[in-house]
Amino acid sequence: MDTIVDTPPKKVWMIVADLIARDVRSGLFAPGMWLKQIDLENRYGYRRPEIRRALDHLTQKRMLQHVPNRGYHVFLPDSAQTDHILELRVILETAAVDSIVAAATPAAIERIDGLARRFDELVLHGTVLEQYEANLSFHRELLSLCSNPELLNLVAELRSRTSSALAGQWSTRARVEQSSREHRAMVEALAAGDAQRLKEIITLHIRQPKGK
Repeated sequence: MDTIVDTPPKKVWMIVADLIARDVRSGLFAPGMWLKQIDLENRYGYRRPEIRRALDHLTQKRMLQHVPNRGYHVFLPDSAQTDHILELRVILETAAVDSIVAAATPAAIERIDGLARRFDELVLHGTVLEQYEANLSFHRELLSLCSNPELLNLVAELRSRTSSALAGQWSTRARVEQSSREHRAMVEALAAGDAQRLKEIITLHIRQPKGK
């Protein structure tokens, strides 16, 4: 007998949550911005119950904040919270490096190098949203070599709780170009099997000196 899986209700709100999360991460919905449910219904074409459940889910993930009697707004961390989140990312991502280096086959390095080169191209000719997506793809592929798959989920959640690319991650052209150089340096360290160097570059990349 085939097993009947009742997934449609959950699947719908998860799709909505993914759409909202993508718009938050891309900077379309900036940190602190209030989200009106009627606007989200019109934008995504889904009904109020699915929108509301998606908002509640993203609130649990701390991507959004809910204020009773007012609604939902994009999470806006203060400077101290942001620093703490970035330090957590440093701890997690550098802890994964030894595992990443051990799993770095020539094919895997070639894939990561290709994503770094894709980001380079978009720095010159792409939109900020395209740059952001390419940046995420590069880091996801790098972290996917880690033997602990839960780490990727944790890092993705932490990323969602800091400023988006449009709102603050890349405040200047120089910072975007620096990110590109750091990606290339990560690939070189990975290809050389130099775990210590890779940890140093990742730490610098995450902390990104303010005002640069």
